[in-house]
Formats: sequence, C-alpha cells, structure tokens
Amino acid sequence: MSDSELSRSTVVFGLRMWVLVGIGVGAAFVLLLVLISVLCLLAFRRRRRKRPNGSAQQLPTTAPPKNAATVKAPKDIQEVPSHAAAAAAKMPLAQVLQLSTPSGPIQIATGKEHHITYPEQQRHHSHRSDAGSSHGSGEGRGGGAGSAPPGVPEVSHLGWGHWYTLKELEAATEMFSDEKVIGEGGYGIVYHGVLENGTQVAVKNLLNNRGQAEKEFKVEVEAIGRVRHKNLVRLLGYCAEGNQRMLVYEYVDNGTLEQWLHGDVGPISPLTWDHRMKIILGTAKGLMYLHEGLEPKVVHRDVKSSNILLDKHWNAKLSDFGLAKLLGSERSYVTTRVMGTFGYVAPEYAGTGMLNETSDVYSFGILIMEIISGRVPVDYNRPPGEVNLVDWLKTMVSSRNSDGVVDPKMSKKPTSRALKKALLVALRCVDPDASKRPRMGHVIHMLEVEDFPYRDVCQ
Repeated sequence: MSDSELSRSTVVFGLRMWVLVGIGVGAAFVLLLVLISVLCLLAFRRRRRKRPNGSAQQLPTTAPPKNAATVKAPKDIQEVPSHAAAAAAKMPLAQVLQLSTPSGPIQIATGKEHHITYPEQQRHHSHRSDAGSSHGSGEGRGGGAGSAPPGVPEVSHLGWGHWYTLKELEAATEMFSDEKVIGEGGYGIVYHGVLENGTQVAVKNLLNNRGQAEKEFKVEVEAIGRVRHKNLVRLLGYCAEGNQRMLVYEYVDNGTLEQWLHGDVGPISPLTWDHRMKIILGTAKGLMYLHEGLEPKVVHRDVKSSNILLDKHWNAKLSDFGLAKLLGSERSYVTTRVMGTFGYVAPEYAGTGMLNETSDVYSFGILIMEIISGRVPVDYNRPPGEVNLVDWLKTMVSSRNSDGVVDPKMSKKPTSRALKKALLVALRCVDPDASKRPRMGHVIHMLEVEDFPYRDVCQ
C-alpha cells in the first residue's frame, strides 16, 4: 500500500487509512490478552475442582485441647501429632513413632521454613524381634523391622540433614553384620556402611537401655546437627523408626587415636612428634569452636583418645557428642549428673557436678599427656607412683626429667623446646583451680606461638 493510499481519507469519520490500521492492530492485541487471561482463569478453576477436599487440610500447630499433649522430639524434629495420637498424653517419642495407624498426616517442622508432611500410614507391624532375627547375629544387633513403614519417605531432606530409612541403613551395613562393626561403647554399636550412591558412612545404632537411646539421639541432634568444622565429625543424618534410633556420620578412615597410641602397632609407633602435635592442635581447634564459636556453647563432656578419629593425613576429628551439654551465655555453669570417663573427668566436676567448658579443658590436658607419653590416664599395672598419669608426669617434670615422659615407641624424640612447650600447656590445662585454666583459644595460641616462656616447666 502506497503512502498516498495510507494518507487518503475514509468514510469512517473522515479518518485517514493509517489511523484505522493502527486502531485495528491495537484492538487485535487487546483481544489476544483478554483471551489468554480467560484461558488461564478457566484452567485454574479446573485444578481447584480436581483437588481433594482433605489435601489442603493441615494439623493444628497449637497445643491440643484439655488432656492432650504435644510430644517433644529433638530440637530439629518437632512432631505435631494428630488428635488420635495426641490423646496419649506425655507419651515418649519412641512410642509415638511406633503408632501404626495415625488418623491423619504427620507434619514435621525442621526450622522456620522447612516442613515435610507424612501421608497416613497403613497398618504395618513387624513380627521380628531383636533376639529372634532370621538374618544372623549381626541383625540382632541392628534390630528393628525388616522394611520401612509405607508412610516413611525413602528420601527426605529435613533442614540440615538427611532422614535415612531403616531399609537404607540395613542395606548399607549388610543387615548390621558383625563384620561391619568398627566400634562399640556403652551407648551403641558403630557400623561401617556404604550407601547406594557409594558414600561411606559410620552408622551408630543406639542401644535403648532405659531410654538412653532417646536421650543420646536428642543430645547429638541438638548439639551438632548443624555444626560444620573440619575438626569435628559431621553428623550427616539420622534414622528414627519405631524404637530404632540411629545416627549417621561421615566415615573417617584411619581409626581412633586410642588405637594408634595403645594398640598393637609394633616396637616403633607410626605417630611421630609432628603427627602428635598436629592431632593435639586439631583437637584444640575443634573444642575452641564448640566453646567459643557457638551459641549456646557446647561442653563435650567426654574428651578422650577413643573419641578422636583420624584420617589418612593424621587430621583429628572430635566425635561422640552423646554426653554433650548446651550452656547458654547467661549461665557460667550447669549442674548435672557426673558423666564421663574415669581418668579424664575434672576434679571439681566429679565433686560437685558443676559443669562448664573448663571441664573439657582439663580433659584436653590429660589427652596431651597421654599423647606425649603413650600412657593411659590411670594404669593399675604400673608401680604405685606411676598409676596416675598426672601425678607421675608432675613428678617427672619437677625432678627435671622431662625427656623421661616421652613415649618410648617414638622413633625420633622432640626437641627440648618443643617438648617443654607441650608439657607446659598440658600442666596449665589440668590446674586444680578451674578458674586458672586457659580457654581453648589461649591454648591454641600457646601451641602455635614460637616465642614462649618455658621456665615454669623446669621449676
């Protein structure tokens, strides 16, 4: 169409042709937008009609009426029971998780913005017992049902960690086989496992002695669920099905410090002086993070050589937080039942039950002495004057025989200066007056600084 034709007047109100063309294009565009909006509205209404009436219904998060009570699970796993489950007032978490027919979905909150809802579970009971397992003694240790209940999701990321099913962990540990056991303690058995994706893990199956599994499960999840530090063993996730409580950690592949210090390593220990100092410093940094880098601070309460894991490069990772206590900034100590390992427990804590981070500092001082000397904290097989490691080491140092405390299995002895520095740090950590013990930050400074007064060790 030529310019003369576009400029020609038309019979429509005398408007020119190019004006009519513009109006037509604009009207077509507006009509297209209206059509798209109508189609979207119709699709939205169809989706709403197809949605089940009960799918949008959620359980109340307020306290149940009258005699019903909300069962408190670990800090990061808060269960909101249905009305039927809530009727069991003050029921332990382990019993609530065993309820096989809840009347509605279970909503689990894992923080401000993390929620997951379990669908209604069908009736599903396991007829296996821990003692009567058909898979051998290894599964007897693992215990529990043969497969995950239908209501428990196979894969669920809950906030910081991973919710593993019993089925996954049974497969990873070959039904909790005896051959997979890598550690045993008073509170559980630790298995080496390999997940379906090839990841190696350590699975701690907590023994439910008088509800101890429930307590330790709660403590470890609260204490280190979100902790990330290179000198602390990372808690990857957990399993809570029925009465089973399991914790899944990263796998550290070189055993424990206790095994390398007191195990059968031959006449010459692979632990050189440099390796030992690296372990001491790494453990100190892990403890400093617990005491000074978290709020509330975490008091480990069981610092000892068997709880120090080592990798192939002799990096130390502090593990086993089952006895840990949280200590808020407004409190200088917490009074608790005395727990720990004989020989490592601070005297004031053993006598009064008053616990704070200086108790860990004392245990760390014992650990330094153990690493330097290769001796256990209390050894009744030794002569009377050498039974107690602290007393013996103080006697040796006061008699100016510091070199005599060094582990005889160490192929190359440390320099006098390096030895005296380590001994001085250890002696300050075990000061009988808790108020005079250094903080872990100061301990690290003393270990790392080159120019340091050593005369106190020789006096």
